[in-house]
Amino acid sequence: QVQLVEFGGDSVQPGGSLTLSCAASGRLFRLLHMRWYRQGPGKERELVAEITSDNQINYEDSVRDRFTISRDNNKDLVHLQMTSLKHEDTAVYYCAAVVGTMKVPTFWGQGTQVTVSS
Repeated sequence: QVQLVEFGGDSVQPGGSLTLSCAASGRLFRLLHMRWYRQGPGKERELVAEITSDNQINYEDSVRDRFTISRDNNKDLVHLQMTSLKHEDTAVYYCAAVVGTMKVPTFWGQGTQVTVSS
């Protein structure tokens, strides 16, 4: 089992920045592929960013030049640095862990709310 807890969600103005973090426990964190998903109001959940166990990184197109995903294997943390935030970034952000060659995450966090509003 892996427990994931996100924190750092907040309300910010457009153009602002925010960093989300996810703390993992219960399994060898360094072997997990970590993802951030988000679900905006009335929208489906979408993959925002991924960092694999060997630090390969992918981003959804709309965040590619604004968000940065990183991991700290010493502290079992994964971060999502978000800059130039837009109204459309408003969503609940979820941390998720993918085990091995699985296509979909096995473990999910509870989510943290990010609201971008003037």
